[in-house]
Amino acid sequence: MILPVVAYGDPVLRKKAKAITKDYPNLDALIENMKETMYGAYGVGLAAPQIGLPVRIFLVDTEPFSEDDAYSEEEQLQLKNFQRTFINAEILEEEGDEWAFNEGCLSIPDVREDVFRKPKVTIRYQDEDFKEHVEVFDGLIARVVQHEYDHIEGILFTDKLSSLKKRLIKGKLTNISKGKIKVDYRMRFPLMKKKR
Repeated sequence: MILPVVAYGDPVLRKKAKAITKDYPNLDALIENMKETMYGAYGVGLAAPQIGLPVRIFLVDTEPFSEDDAYSEEEQLQLKNFQRTFINAEILEEEGDEWAFNEGCLSIPDVREDVFRKPKVTIRYQDEDFKEHVEVFDGLIARVVQHEYDHIEGILFTDKLSSLKKRLIKGKLTNISKGKIKVDYRMRFPLMKKKR
């Protein structure tokens, strides 16, 4: 089932998400719904807070990036085959010199900005079967993982922008929170006036 994506301005996007246990109610259905929602919105990642749940789950599927000729065949293959569910994730280390990449977010449609992040990340997480993993990711996969991880920490990519950039996009963010935007996927807007 495709769920509405929560828009910028909703307090759930600012909460530090809580860890879950394997007996979390309807977990399989939740993960399946999150996948349908992510694919329905043409996303490469989706975190539970973006569908209104302050729990530590996020998904990443970098396949859409695999079509980009800017990457080597090896990188394209890696991007094409990278699909993960991260539960109770914790970033252990971020390494390297920060690099800029133009990021966007399903909760903040029509806003894209260059964000600086470190190129390598070590993360501990549990998969859908609650098996624990510690993995190191780099490049674009690391970036998508860091972006989604920020969501479960209550951080948005716009928080990482300079104060000038933040001022320049303030009007757009206000319009998004009020639902004054056209998107081709379901959204829930926190400040949208209810029709009587």
